[in-house]
Amino acid sequence: MATIVVKQIGSPIRRPAIQRETLKGLGLNKMNRTRELEDTPSVRGMVNKIPHLVTIIEEKN
Repeated sequence: MATIVVKQIGSPIRRPAIQRETLKGLGLNKMNRTRELEDTPSVRGMVNKIPHLVTIIEEKN
């Protein structure tokens, strides 16, 4: 199973509620935290929805 490591690079302060909820859905809530997530289309869609708040730092196969 492929995984990706996602890092939060932006603050959710003063962001629309939908963007804050997307961060929560990815399991991120504080700056510079990372999460290893399954590389699925739904996770990729969430990351692509908030590219100014998160970055993919590693892709594992």
